Amino acid sequence: MDAFPTGTSRRTLVAATAASAGALALTACGRDNGSGGGSGDGDGDTSGTGVRPGEELAALADVPVGEPTFARTESGGEAFLYRSDETTVTAYGAACTHQGCAVQPAGDELRCPCHGSVFEAATGEVVSGPATRPLPAVRVKIEDDRVVAE
Repeated sequence: MDAFPTGTSRRTLVAATAASAGALALTACGRDNGSGGGSGDGDGDTSGTGVRPGEELAALADVPVGEPTFARTESGGEAFLYRSDETTVTAYGAACTHQGCAVQPAGDELRCPCHGSVFEAATGEVVSGPATRPLPAVRVKIEDDRVVAE
């Protein structure tokens, strides 16, 4: 008994399988969902970073002026904080919007080690691609010398 449908050779079946796998791989590599690599979990995270409103990101004293500072919340949310002066802190998702790799601080920029995208640490804006979307903003406030997500 023949294991393949009538008229189908082993070579045709292998080629079709390889073509399908290649198409799926290209689709996955080319996606840019702009979510910053996270999907949120339905508990108030609207930025795609996993940071939930009310969560503490850092003590204000641990965020130096003019330098991006990585923060991870108790629930696993990740962001970079940027303190532009004594009373102003902004925060952005820590995953590149191109394909979700973790960005790394480099002076006043955040750089993606996977494909070379560069973001401005103070604004989350794209300096150079392949990313086309800024890092997702995380709304924060200073509350009792702590940086807290809003």
